[in-house]
Amino acid sequence: MRAHELYRVEGLAFAKAFARSMRIQDEINALPSGDMEAIASKARELFGTFGAGAAIRTPVRCDYGVHTHIGEGTFINFDCVFLDVADIIIGKNCQIAPRVQLLTAEHPLQVTVRREGWESGRPIILGDNVWLGAGVMVAPGVTIGENTVVGAGSVVVRDLPANVVAAGVPARVLRGLPDDVDPAEMLPAHLL
Repeated sequence: MRAHELYRVEGLAFAKAFARSMRIQDEINALPSGDMEAIASKARELFGTFGAGAAIRTPVRCDYGVHTHIGEGTFINFDCVFLDVADIIIGKNCQIAPRVQLLTAEHPLQVTVRREGWESGRPIILGDNVWLGAGVMVAPGVTIGENTVVGAGSVVVRDLPANVVAAGVPARVLRGLPDDVDPAEMLPAHLL
């Protein structure tokens, strides 16, 4: 199912995996939205990896969960979708805004094959420190390089290199990232 080969979602193994995912998602989404510790505990049960210090806000939506790997220190805001028929690898210290969709599933263009229920998937990889703005959609097979920022509402259909700002439909590189600075240099004096 996960190697870009055609498969059908049928049989006991798929049903069990999907039912497990739905049960845990229902449990997570029923928790008080401010109970981040309980949500993280359930997220560790749902996802293949949920790194130390990672946080996710509810509601949570995914296909299987076990194919999604979330790096340490990553923050995922509410109402994100992880269509994880293939692996979704999210690096360390990423920021994912509300309603982001990471979509690994693909369907054949041939009508007969598609009508018979065949589909496939390709992995999505986000490098460390990636920031996806609100409503970003990432298509199957995309890799986004470390530190890259993707503007709100963008649709990413091709790989993006590291250390750039990208936006648009489809997303394209707009510029490189500015030089890094000490956060204290950017804070107003009254906060120092």
